[in-house]
Amino acid sequence: MALRASNQIRAETVDKRSLLRAHPFFKGLDEAAIDWLVPHAHSRKLKKGSVLFHKGDTGTKLYVVCSGAVRISCTSEEGNDAILNLIMPGDIFGEISLLDRGPRTADAVIIEESEIMEIERKDFTEVLRRYPDVAMRLIEILCSRLRRTSEQVEDIVFLSLPHRLAKTLLHLHQRSSSDEAPTKLRITQHEISQMIGASRESTNKQLREWERHKWLRLERNCIVIIAPESLKSLVPESE
Repeated sequence: MALRASNQIRAETVDKRSLLRAHPFFKGLDEAAIDWLVPHAHSRKLKKGSVLFHKGDTGTKLYVVCSGAVRISCTSEEGNDAILNLIMPGDIFGEISLLDRGPRTADAVIIEESEIMEIERKDFTEVLRRYPDVAMRLIEILCSRLRRTSEQVEDIVFLSLPHRLAKTLLHLHQRSSSDEAPTKLRITQHEISQMIGASRESTNKQLREWERHKWLRLERNCIVIIAPESLKSLVPESE
């Protein structure tokens, strides 16, 4: 029994090290940083619909997405939702509360079966102290997300619905595992309408028009991008 338990622990350690080494955030970092993180990173497999945290919760963990997808959203007092981000494999999230010790700024819900690695604040902050490269990479992530948030606000103010929708679809397409079309985006029409600040009806009407042009295909809970170059023609050149 002891030998079996020892072998299981060794296999789990190897698996976690492989996941961390392959993850874009940790890839290329000092091996010593990975070795230090392995015993402090805890892997969980979560079903669709699982809630990781709610807005206002105390935040003590950083989350690393190995597979699946997570929706980051807020709900108004009237019950209307706004999707702030979709977290895909290769992303991290939960960094704001991790760093400033404040409450969670949004809800985090699993939208397809996922494998998530969790690292406690005390362990991750120790890694930041020991390995400055990790801190620099985290700063780059924060800056990138701040730029994206500013861009989303600007798009809602200045861009028409077709432009906003095309830009968001392309953004999700570029973040997918393959750069080639067709690319299946596991997102509902309701979710993407929340991302661009439009009604589901208006979003559906535009998607149906593009489907008739064979730029994309609508499937149950999915949007399949067939002609990304056609969508790109709608995005202002400055973008």
